[in-house]
Amino acid sequence: MIIGVTGNYAAGKDTVAELLQKMNFYHVSFSDLLREELAQRKVKITRDNLITIGNELRQQNGADILARRALEKLKDGENHVFTSIRNPAEVQLLQKRSDFLFINVEAPEEIRLQRIIQRARENDPRTLKELRQKEARENSTDPNAQQLQKAASLAKITLINDATVEKLQQKVEKLVKDWMFKLQSPRPDWDHYFMNIAEQVKMRCNCLSAKKGAVIVQDKMIISTGYNGTPKGIVHCTAGGCPRCTSRHLGKIKSGDYSQPCICCHAEENAIVQAAYNGTSTKGARMYTTFTPCSTCAKMIINAGVKEIVAKVIYPDDVGTALLKDAGVILRVL
Repeated sequence: MIIGVTGNYAAGKDTVAELLQKMNFYHVSFSDLLREELAQRKVKITRDNLITIGNELRQQNGADILARRALEKLKDGENHVFTSIRNPAEVQLLQKRSDFLFINVEAPEEIRLQRIIQRARENDPRTLKELRQKEARENSTDPNAQQLQKAASLAKITLINDATVEKLQQKVEKLVKDWMFKLQSPRPDWDHYFMNIAEQVKMRCNCLSAKKGAVIVQDKMIISTGYNGTPKGIVHCTAGGCPRCTSRHLGKIKSGDYSQPCICCHAEENAIVQAAYNGTSTKGARMYTTFTPCSTCAKMIINAGVKEIVAKVIYPDDVGTALLKDAGVILRVL
């Protein structure tokens, strides 16, 4: 899960991040991304310079640039906390993810000023008037600048931090407990799972025609795969092994003209043959294929006992489709 944190001066954003770090969250600060940029340019790191460089980066690279850079730092399988989010475009990009939760940390103005005075950082405001002036810089009407309040308005959760760190810790721990299972990325259903695999299988294609892939499944387990290309031991089509495909790409014959023999095997054909080669029955199996079968492959599918076809793209072969229907083979298109 990714918890994004925003809030005004001294509301407790960094404290929330520290508490989450103690819970094994990796911390990615958008301000640190800007500090890295300033360091590369050998510019003094001040709050005003951070605001200036942030606005510049957004104008040059898009308002969500910091969110994109932050996502590059993700560690697979780990929880993360993102802080210093100050532009609505950053939030909107992150909210496209199912594992992202955006929270706004709030505290009364007087308490925040007291915290600021106690921490005594250089260039920090010392009065409510100075605090309001500083915060005004973070609420520009320019979409490429800091728009803290607009960003905060997109928060799903508001965390009030007006008491002790111990109280805040209790709230943070409850927040994680309440959301950790809700923010898991959804798994694909079985159809899309196997079709995604068929899409990867087709990348092994060695035919000059469109890449196609097929996967045969029995009881939700893959028993065979296939892609289109020349038979085993024959020069690949992509290296001139198939005279017809070579002639077609040289413009000597048109697509659909089979006056010259094509020696390439189709994906469905290869999947069935590979199952037979390994002595695996395809009776009652389901086939996932990136294209609906042609008439030749449809005949093989029927005789191989495959009972259902799930396809992604419709191939213009009404004969093949009709054969499958007449033989009682289910054909579904995702």
